[in-house]
Amino acid sequence: MRVLIAAVGRLKQGPERELAERYRKRAADVGRMIGWQACDIIEIRDSRADNPERRMLEESIAIANVVPDRAVTVILDDRGESLSSAALADRLQDWRAAGRPAAIFIVGGADGVAASLREKADLALSFGALTWPHQLVRVMLLEQLYRAATILSGHPYHRA
Repeated sequence: MRVLIAAVGRLKQGPERELAERYRKRAADVGRMIGWQACDIIEIRDSRADNPERRMLEESIAIANVVPDRAVTVILDDRGESLSSAALADRLQDWRAAGRPAAIFIVGGADGVAASLREKADLALSFGALTWPHQLVRVMLLEQLYRAATILSGHPYHRA
């Protein structure tokens, strides 16, 4: 199963990008041991539209265009479900066991994602009610994917 992150915006050079890459690489390395084929990031260009609705629509169309066929789609949304790390690992394992070819985690732009994209998601995942900078959300998501891979591989990184 491929694990992908589709994120609106680019991480500039700096500590957030370095930390994101560190966790992406760790998730990919451990993930190979449990049958993940990849752990990759697809950066979606920010829309330059003048109004928020148009920006959200353009970015959501760009995201929809990179979702692989039959992929599990997970939208990061503050109104979504709050899962433990172990529960997220279980979901990833279940999706892989069900033969899903990919799981794609979607981090929308500053205006969010279009309702049509949210409605098609298999899961809306929340990192809490707080508002997080998109750069940190990407890092936190990558860390949780790494943690999920370690849980599934029996690695001692996760201690609950």
